[in-house]
Amino acid sequence: MKLGLSIGYSKAHMDLPVKLVQRAEELGYDSVWSAEAYGSDAISPLAFLAAVTTRIRLCTGIMQLAARTPANAAMCAGTLDALAGGGRFIAGLGVSGPQIVEGWYGQPWGRPYYRLKDYVAIMRKIFQRQEPVTYEGREISLPYSGQGAAGVGKPLKSILHMNPAIPIYLATGNESTVKLTAEVADGWLPMGFVPGCMKEYGPWLDAGFRKGGRSAKDFQIQASVHVEVADDVKAALAKLKPEVALYVGGMGHADKNFHKDQMIRRGFAEAADRIQELYLAHRKDEAIAAVPDEWVDMKSLVGPPVRIRDRFRAWEDSGATGLTVRSRQPEAIEVMAQAARLN
Repeated sequence: MKLGLSIGYSKAHMDLPVKLVQRAEELGYDSVWSAEAYGSDAISPLAFLAAVTTRIRLCTGIMQLAARTPANAAMCAGTLDALAGGGRFIAGLGVSGPQIVEGWYGQPWGRPYYRLKDYVAIMRKIFQRQEPVTYEGREISLPYSGQGAAGVGKPLKSILHMNPAIPIYLATGNESTVKLTAEVADGWLPMGFVPGCMKEYGPWLDAGFRKGGRSAKDFQIQASVHVEVADDVKAALAKLKPEVALYVGGMGHADKNFHKDQMIRRGFAEAADRIQELYLAHRKDEAIAAVPDEWVDMKSLVGPPVRIRDRFRAWEDSGATGLTVRSRQPEAIEVMAQAARLN
């Protein structure tokens, strides 16, 4: 199984773990994944890493659709891939949530299914440079002809001759968008993926492959997992609970929270409701305490190295083709390389 390393987005002060990424590359990791929310962006850190690495693939997990037009996302992707020597960039895309889309970017939530579909189609056209780009979509069209248009929009073709085969992965989680991912994308960044969940997702992916006339053998599934090396399993699980409480309780509107939905679908509905109730009441410590050990353990690899290696086997057999390690702990990077038998 190919391994990736998640560097996430920066907290209050910019923190790019260059040496950790370089060590991951030495160990044989396949990819490094950046992120963005409403602070540091996903592209700039990868441009820096392109200059201090030689092989590891540079990937966004994710670029938020509302942050850029599809043309600008394609420009960023094509520029970074060229700077990195070609064939090293993966454009991971996702919609984010309505609070960020409308509150931070000032964009309408609209219809995310069609926005994803239009976005991917336009980026493909830009990468391939077969003709000046025109596109008539449900959410996005080029040239723009809507409210406020001057009426002189001109179809254009990228000046930069980009890599026409830059892969596009989509971060999706519900039935319609997972089907769309299999239909139009090169890979999938599944939300809430855990061993055993392909029983649910498999039929959705197969339906998308059929609609797109595609094959599963050409499709990548990049799951992700928290990793924490520790002698005390319970303490390691506790260390990961604040992030769970943040995302399930507060990262999204009370009525539209994808992370809470995933927890409910995995059988933790009562806990998910309680976490959100406590978090929105500003009782964060209680919300953290309400996170079940079983939920954290299901989607993480924690404990002594032997426990991590044993539990990694379930991820190898999960149906994912790659696994992104979410950790800043140097020991975790080493233990996962051993578990995956890299090099």
